Amino acid sequence: MILGAVHFPPIENVIEWPAFLFEGTDYAFNKIAFIHLLGMVIPAVVFLLAKRGDGLVPRGTRTVAEGIVTFVEEQIAKPGIGHGHEPYMPLLVSFFLFVFIGNITEVIPLFQMPANARMAGPVVIALTAWAMFIAVGVRHNGLKYFAMVLFPPGVPKALYLLVTPIEFLSNFLVRPFSHAVRLFANMLAGHILLVTFTVLCISVFSASALFLVQIGTFPGLVLFTAFEVGVSLIQAFVFSILAAVYIGGALHPAH
Repeated sequence: MILGAVHFPPIENVIEWPAFLFEGTDYAFNKIAFIHLLGMVIPAVVFLLAKRGDGLVPRGTRTVAEGIVTFVEEQIAKPGIGHGHEPYMPLLVSFFLFVFIGNITEVIPLFQMPANARMAGPVVIALTAWAMFIAVGVRHNGLKYFAMVLFPPGVPKALYLLVTPIEFLSNFLVRPFSHAVRLFANMLAGHILLVTFTVLCISVFSASALFLVQIGTFPGLVLFTAFEVGVSLIQAFVFSILAAVYIGGALHPAH
């Protein structure tokens, strides 16, 4: 698309990436798949290296690993789940790191694309959280968990005709959808914003008559890049703490 001297790439060139392995098959592997792979491999390597450390004082990767675990436990697991959060720490740490790595590639040269700006990744991990909180609810409360959710105590019986369908939709259908879309939409919006400012900077810089405008556009690009770093962390935190809240609600439905 062309607007004056500014050439904006088609939207498919901003979010779609060609496969560089197995192109044309069901196993096509592109940049998005590679970032998701890194989201699994990097945390595994960090924690494996940290496990090899010894001594009372953590050093190197052990310091990083312990810092991540402490952050997730104190800021996500305990507030979201409360008592009995320990068994769910590995899942929450995995969620946090997988989402963060899939987000932060937005500002890393050569990647410059958040994997979570495509819907597939957020849907898979949101469905994982959805399946987990249902499994937790059934395991700790039996099948009566569904009755506890669909027929909350203290509600007049006549209102169950209205309340029960709403509880079913909000807890078992809308919840995973909103969980995924919140992450996807925020990362896609940030990606398009950064692409827009990048195109403006390049176009304005190449137009000598508009060179002075660069004084405003380039700092704007730097600020939005820094903002996206913060958004990458915040979205990983939000996704993980929502998963913790869902699990906590299933673990302690009476609360």
